[in-house]
Amino acid sequence: MSIQVSSLQKNYGEQKAVNNISFTVEKGQIVGFLGPNGAGKSTTMKILTGYLQADGGRAEVCGRDVSVDPLFTKANIGYLPESNPLYYDMFVREYLHFMASVHRINNADARVEEVISLVGLQPESDKKIGQLSKGYKQRVGLAAALIHNPEVLILDEPTTGLDPNQIVEIREVIRRLGQEKTILFSTHILQEVEAICDRVIIINKGQLIADNSLADLQSKHSKPLIKVQFKQNIEPEWLRRTIPSLTSLNSTAPGNFEISAPDLNEAKKQLLELSMRENLDIMSLTSGEQTLEDLFRRLTT
Repeated sequence: MSIQVSSLQKNYGEQKAVNNISFTVEKGQIVGFLGPNGAGKSTTMKILTGYLQADGGRAEVCGRDVSVDPLFTKANIGYLPESNPLYYDMFVREYLHFMASVHRINNADARVEEVISLVGLQPESDKKIGQLSKGYKQRVGLAAALIHNPEVLILDEPTTGLDPNQIVEIREVIRRLGQEKTILFSTHILQEVEAICDRVIIINKGQLIADNSLADLQSKHSKPLIKVQFKQNIEPEWLRRTIPSLTSLNSTAPGNFEISAPDLNEAKKQLLELSMRENLDIMSLTSGEQTLEDLFRRLTT
């Protein structure tokens, strides 16, 4: 396995940031690492890359324990942290040459030009990093993570600050790299996960709550539902009491609900009858399968 996490634990005082999670990622897989803010994603990634020491369990990269053989594991990891620390006073090529020298790369000139082309940095490659837009700074960080051609890529919010066109371009880069590398990446943009991931790992409050392919995840957890939006701010408990046949009811915003019921058509009829009886305005009423966003919200709330 390129990445193997076994019973991993990390505590900050009384808070269990990572609570006994286990998973593996094989070579050639692109895995989306998902969870709400504070779930423990970045902490897990920092342990895998050797930036943090675990309090328990084991983290392996390319068959080596990251705490026992940190130099080997770091040499085989490309890491783009969420903060993306860069030297703003250095020029793009100067910085990438510096990173190449850190990794003792032979024929550094050719490799620098290769990664510049790979991540689409050519238009800005002669500028100082501090002069770049946030999106191009992200590209510099990704180029630095790739400079030593690592087997494993760990990317924490790699498309932060990119415009829609740039997101598509970087998404294609990640997809191509995933054909020969192991990629674990965190993102809050669920469309990215649906577009490029083979598998999804979801953690919440430090605990692993899902680890499946997208198809299996949706097959296991998805269910038909109704989405209804009232103009008025309706209390969920009132709606439950008024229509007791509803199996589940999730309030996504004031007046907005996701509803499941044994008979969706009957539930729609009851909602319409309720709106007429109580003089309520229904702004929208739709039915369908849960999206990945729906599943994520249901699994983490």
